Amino acid sequence: MNCVSLTRTQAGSPRGSPVDCPAPSRKNARVTYRVGIINVTGYAGMEAARLLWNHPHARLVAATGRSLAGQRLGEAFPHLACYGDFTITENIDVEVDVVMSALPTAESAAACAPFVQRGIPCIDIAADFRLKTPELFREWMGKDHPAPELLDQAVYGLPELNRDRIKAARLVANPGCYPAASILALAPAYAAGIIGEQIVVDAKSGISGAGRGTGGSYGYSEVNEDVSAYKIANHNHQPEIAQELGALRGEGPQPRVTFVPHLVPMTRGIHATCYAPLKDGVAAAEVDAIYRDFYADAPFTRVSKTPPHTKHTLGNNMCLVHASVDARNGMLVAVGVLDNLVKGAAGQAIENMNLVLGIDQSAGLDLPAVYP
Repeated sequence: MNCVSLTRTQAGSPRGSPVDCPAPSRKNARVTYRVGIINVTGYAGMEAARLLWNHPHARLVAATGRSLAGQRLGEAFPHLACYGDFTITENIDVEVDVVMSALPTAESAAACAPFVQRGIPCIDIAADFRLKTPELFREWMGKDHPAPELLDQAVYGLPELNRDRIKAARLVANPGCYPAASILALAPAYAAGIIGEQIVVDAKSGISGAGRGTGGSYGYSEVNEDVSAYKIANHNHQPEIAQELGALRGEGPQPRVTFVPHLVPMTRGIHATCYAPLKDGVAAAEVDAIYRDFYADAPFTRVSKTPPHTKHTLGNNMCLVHASVDARNGMLVAVGVLDNLVKGAAGQAIENMNLVLGIDQSAGLDLPAVYP
């Protein structure tokens, strides 16, 4: 793979010539990979640009946005003025080492396909490659898959479950924000076989989860002081959660997931409360030990002693999980919280990028949360 060494000034411009350079390591901060973002104008795309600014081994060299092509990134989005004269383009027209696509679902696959075919790794932040078959995609998305021939190459991009497979991948399906929180809340218990297959996920999301380009009733006066459930038991994240939990046990009964998402009046955050029947005789201390062992080597999932708040992960790439035993009713109640634009989207994409490129998994992401 080629890479390019850029100065901070050059990082704001797609200019720069590729040079041969050694494999990246923490001791060699000059090794820099060229990153392209497809659709920098959405929340996930612009969040990826923000996080890449201080990445020690990667620089943004191209960013597309059809509606804003020709404008400077910092003029279109003043919080990204650090990029200077960096210009948004209609297409990625310079050499890149890795691509992130933040296009809407069913548009992203077609944009990723040419890069994958050229051997350039792609991290798809949309839902195009999360479900394993074109039939499932059709059932839950309501349209044909744009690139079904690539589905077998895609690896589900949750490093806590698939780190080694992601390292070898050239097409990574970034998880959805709801599934990331829900799967991480349940995975230790499901993998250990201490809960049954009937699972209920009650989840809440901030308004930014709807995206910048989404129409509908997302104005301040309509969402403020209001909570609403939507797509009850019919949301496309439901099969994603079931699919990835089921893979933890392989053959045998598959999880039956009832998923109910809610919109709450905050900008960022996912809060997933998950319920499942607990096997007889499993005590709280055993559950805690299972969770801590499962995530012992996970830099971005932490087991919390107390139920976490969404603000505890605001602006960073952490997922906090907490599992409680309802002994009276024989239930496990597991909570997962994360920032839907970071661990739920752009931060997770950068984490996956780091693994694909063979650099430190935490590079550019070791940030505390913003509080209050």
